[in-house]
This record gives sequence, structure tokens and C-alpha cells, in this order.
Amino acid sequence: MLETINQTISFINQRIKIKPEIGIILGTGLAGLAREISVETILNYEDIPNFPVSTVEGHHGKLIFGTLGGKKVMAMQGRFHYYEGYTMQQVTFPVRVMKLMGIQTLLVSNASGGINPSYEVGDLMIINDHINLLPNPLIGKHFDEFGPRFPDMSKTYDLKFVEKAEKIAKKNSIKIQTGCYVGVTGPTLETPKEYEYFRAIGGDTVGMSTVPEIIVARQMGMTCFAISIITDLGVPGKIKEVALEDILKVAEKSEPKMTLIMKKLIEEN
Repeated sequence: MLETINQTISFINQRIKIKPEIGIILGTGLAGLAREISVETILNYEDIPNFPVSTVEGHHGKLIFGTLGGKKVMAMQGRFHYYEGYTMQQVTFPVRVMKLMGIQTLLVSNASGGINPSYEVGDLMIINDHINLLPNPLIGKHFDEFGPRFPDMSKTYDLKFVEKAEKIAKKNSIKIQTGCYVGVTGPTLETPKEYEYFRAIGGDTVGMSTVPEIIVARQMGMTCFAISIITDLGVPGKIKEVALEDILKVAEKSEPKMTLIMKKLIEEN
């Protein structure tokens, strides 16, 4: 694993001139933040040794290096999912690359289904906790270089980032929610009873990503922040048949608000 990661880092370092300090992962239909980056280098996933390739619509499959909010960033325009057939080690591989390249902070976005009755389609939710119902990415051989075998997860999402993001949203008159994200395998969307179950165990939204990357990032000591766009509802009486096209439309419409929060958050840190 370490040899594979170092091979990838060597390839990337030969093609970039900056030293990124912040990592960004952009989820389904949320590639707009990339347009705010003053780009220095773009690498296609398919050209990077050992990198998986995005197979889902709405994920562009590009690794972008440049400046955003006065900071040097490395942004993934598209991520990888367990349901695509990748192992958890492959899904989280880019996060390990980020950390060993010197990145200390990880910002993540996603699209998710709202299961809190007070949420509405198009809302933004800052993630302050998660429930992992995916295979844990730390299962398997342990490498001390990655951090502790049993990492503490009591402060998974950085409280200072959460508070700053809430203030940015309020200052810019952006409706914001704060809550718990439930990570599931997919690729099916949830049944009504599954929505009820996820709500009963403490979830506010449900989605098919983010949690594995955050677990690995926290094991490696990275500071984490994540935000979700509510693209559909899993609330009794409000459940409707949903297609990917519907999710992408909502994500695109709400994305400018998410982009503003992320950009300001980077500027202030």
C-alpha cells in the first residue's frame, strides 16, 4: 500500500508546481466549486497511476490543483463509491495520497436524502456527526504510518469549522441545517421503512459516500469538514419517486450557496 501511494505521489509531484495545503472532494453534481479555483494543473484520474476512475454521472474524474480563497488546494472533481465495485481501500486511496503529500485539512461535499422532517429539498446541511453502515475502510492490514489502529472518532467533524460555516451562512442569508449523516452502500435509494429506520437511529440525512473518506482522514490526523445538499426527502408523506436526473438538478440549483460557504471557509482558515 505505501509503495503504491508513493508511486502515485511521485507521478503527481512531477506534474505540479504548488504544494497543496487543503484537500477538497466534490460530490454528485457539485463540480461548480472547481470553477472558483485559479487552476494551475489538471490531471485526469485515468492518467494517474493507481487511481480509480469515476463511473457515475455527475463526477468529472479530474484532479485539480490551484488556488482558492488564497490557499493552495487539491480538489477531486468526482469521487469513488463502494457501489461501483471498488474496495474501501480504493475508495479512500486519494485521501491517503492527500495526507502523505502534506495536506492537513479535508473539505467534503455530497448530495443526500433528507430524513429529518424539518428539512426541505434544496437545504444545505453541515455534517456534525455520522453513522457508518458501510464496511469500515480501516479493516485489513494496518500500517503505523497511517495513524492509530483504533482511531478516536469522538470529534470527527471539526467544531470550529462547523461554527464558522454556520456564521458564514447566517451572514449571507443562507438557510442552513446541522445534523447527522448516515452512510450506506447503495446503489438503491431507500425504502420508506429504511428511511424510518435511519431516522430512528439518529440520522438527519442519508447518502452513499463521505463517511469512508472522513474515517481515513481522521485516522491520519486531518481536520475535517463536510456539507450536504438535500436533494430529495425520505420523510413519511413526502417520499416521491426519484431519478438521478432529479438529484443532479437540485444539486446544481443549490450548489452556488454551498460554493460560497466552502470558499469563505477556506479564506478564513
